[in-house]
Amino acid sequence: MSPAPGITTLLVDVGGVLLSNGWDHVSRRRAARKFGLDWDGFDARHRLVFELHERGRMTLEEYLDAVVFQRPRLFSRAEFRRFMFAQSRSLPGMIDFVRALKARHALKVVVVSNESRALNAHRIREFGLDGFVDVFVSSCFVGARKPDPEIFRVALDVAQADARRALFIDDTEMFVRVAAKLGVRGFAHTDLASTRNQAASFGLTEGTRAT
Repeated sequence: MSPAPGITTLLVDVGGVLLSNGWDHVSRRRAARKFGLDWDGFDARHRLVFELHERGRMTLEEYLDAVVFQRPRLFSRAEFRRFMFAQSRSLPGMIDFVRALKARHALKVVVVSNESRALNAHRIREFGLDGFVDVFVSSCFVGARKPDPEIFRVALDVAQADARRALFIDDTEMFVRVAAKLGVRGFAHTDLASTRNQAASFGLTEGTRAT
């Protein structure tokens, strides 16, 4: 059997890999406590519309209308938006790690993420993701969300990447398995140390690229 071809394209998730999740149930719980929202109603309304929001079919203002400001509140939209955006944090070492892999191996870096448009734009700017990511295949741009295989097909097509030479890193094992059915190797991220070891098993290690 011939050896697997070397990796030339890195597909990577954002929430849970490079950054914290932007607006998950933990963040929404914090919001409910801070703003005095009834959790059950708040979460139920979110669940009704979040797929539309993440697929780019609903703006942030429309999301807030449906989920938070369906009735008058004692706080402003601006306060709530600031809180939403402030939930994002970089995960220790991961951005530097991906930057190092890109530099050493001349990788094409492609983000494949489920994110709403306004939050996605904020996270790209705030954390300088456009400084090393070549292509953003975000659900809000392409209208498909993981685990839909279509988002991976779009990512490979837009990046003009060979699935056999692509590696996918995501924090959700199911999504890794979906990508594998299209021929993309990958693994589930849990922490920097294990991801460093997993990447090395595919021939990707940090360091200065030879000139």
